[in-house]
Amino acid sequence: MSTAEIKIEIQQVLDSVPEDALVNILDYLKQFQNQTQDQIELAGYIKKIITEDKNLLERLAK
Repeated sequence: MSTAEIKIEIQQVLDSVPEDALVNILDYLKQFQNQTQDQIELAGYIKKIITEDKNLLERLAK
């Protein structure tokens, strides 16, 4: 998928997002402006781990 196609798809999704969520999305996207590629990859790995181990993390929290 090209950068232009990704941007178009993002815009289409944003058009259907409730207005209340747009500020949160903007803040989230701005976090990536000042990060290096390594930091972005690390955040992606952490998100994947948390998503995959959600049940385990919930049990550990109890």
